[in-house]
Amino acid sequence: MRPPLARALPRLDHDAQPGLDKATAQKMRRGKIRPQRRLDLHGLTQDEARRALTAFLRAAQEAGCRDILVITGKGVKKDGSIGVLRARTPGWLNAPENRGRIVAFSYAAPKDGGEGALYIRLKKASA
Repeated sequence: MRPPLARALPRLDHDAQPGLDKATAQKMRRGKIRPQRRLDLHGLTQDEARRALTAFLRAAQEAGCRDILVITGKGVKKDGSIGVLRARTPGWLNAPENRGRIVAFSYAAPKDGGEGALYIRLKKASA
């Protein structure tokens, strides 16, 4: 199944979730959703992580999942910068091959990894 074209879709960010109603966005931020699947990107190269993320999003959506968790790791370095996987993942989620599958994403609650993880709300799989 191919994702819908992403050209006309607005860019998503942790604070920009145009596809979510206020109550659902608040539930995501507070960790009140229960992820149906998880993907841990620790230890992967950038290329491996991007491919794994794309395959995971496709498989989760095709399985009917709506809420998933992707763990990037906090990756905070001594100079205060963040790890490459944590920094790149929002861009990968907005890439044309993925954006059409996603309604919104936000940082996870501390119990699920905090800023080192993302809750992602997937669109319903189309028939």
